[in-house]
Amino acid sequence: MRVLPTPIPDLLLIEPRLFGDDRGFFMESFNEARFAALTGCDVRFVQDNHSRSSRHVLRGLHYQIRQPQGKLVRVVAGEVLDVAVDLRRSSPTFGRWAGFRLSAENHRQLWLPPGFAHGFVVLSPSADFLYKTTDYYAPEHERTIRWDDPDLAIDWGLSVAPALSGKDAAAAWFRDAEVFP
Repeated sequence: MRVLPTPIPDLLLIEPRLFGDDRGFFMESFNEARFAALTGCDVRFVQDNHSRSSRHVLRGLHYQIRQPQGKLVRVVAGEVLDVAVDLRRSSPTFGRWAGFRLSAENHRQLWLPPGFAHGFVVLSPSADFLYKTTDYYAPEHERTIRWDDPDLAIDWGLSVAPALSGKDAAAAWFRDAEVFP
């Protein structure tokens, strides 16, 4: 496994080591000791989630204002553009976003520490998205920021309107959102 730099230092793009031959491949998707040694992050994951979405589905930008979740995300089928927004007011990168293509082909994973909003849009006909979280889902603390907020100006690379949930379509503007200290 190797950790690649990103424009926001606390976001970590991870490339696992792949062992492949004509039969297929093997990769270790997570190893607590190796993750801690390479990232400096001592985390405990408490929940694993799996979502499947079709092309142009956009999920996000989600976060929990209390019980904030660190997330280790990856795609096991298809491809997405994965986006993280720094919501930590004390951070020098507050309000900045970074996006990464995650796919079943590149096997990359993204570590988002607590304090970030997260979303993704599906670029392939469908995508299976897996993620581990450091805290449990708490719907009463969940918040959502609009995917098309002009203050964030995220380039989703879309040529058509995305398919959104009702919650995502009614999300708050960044300027009105609750953020972290």
